[in-house]
Amino acid sequence: MAGFALVLYLAALAIAFGWRSVVQWRRTGDTGLRLDAGRPGSLRWWAKLMFVVALLLAAAGPVAALVGLPPLTPLDQPWIRLAGTALAVAGAALTLAAQQQMGSSWRVGVDPGERTTLVTHGLFGIVRNPIFTVMAASVVGLAAMVPNAVSLTAAAVLIVSVQVQVRAVEEPYLVGVHGEAWTRYAARVGRFLPGVGAWRPRSG
Repeated sequence: MAGFALVLYLAALAIAFGWRSVVQWRRTGDTGLRLDAGRPGSLRWWAKLMFVVALLLAAAGPVAALVGLPPLTPLDQPWIRLAGTALAVAGAALTLAAQQQMGSSWRVGVDPGERTTLVTHGLFGIVRNPIFTVMAASVVGLAAMVPNAVSLTAAAVLIVSVQVQVRAVEEPYLVGVHGEAWTRYAARVGRFLPGVGAWRPRSG
């Protein structure tokens, strides 16, 4: 199972970041990658650092299992592994679908000086951040497939990193760029889960 989990994860990464960047470049002349992490120590910097660490840990979990790290006994159940496999595969497929729905607006990271089209259709009509939602689901699925301490840590770090990225980096950017159009959209669509985390303007 650990070998299959590693191959599945690496293939999903290659498609989500490598293949998708090539497609974006061919269509628009731009890879869509915005890799500048901003000022060291800023929330934007921490969010990107944690995200990269989570991706590395997610690969390290199956590797650790292959070299002998034992699974956590309470989670080492066939039905949990099977459910995890289904979740990981579905998450990878839905990541690709959500990226496709973004079209030319697809980006990895944020350029504060850039303006892209606000995407509100498809999966973005269900939750505002479907790519992060299904990526997190996929990593949780991977942790269920290979339930050791490294995989579980990867899932936790990824969830924290996307919370920081969305709340502290992307939402302020979207408010500034799209203004009322985004706030109306965000008031009716949940942040990561349907109906949960609708936008509420801060007083003051």
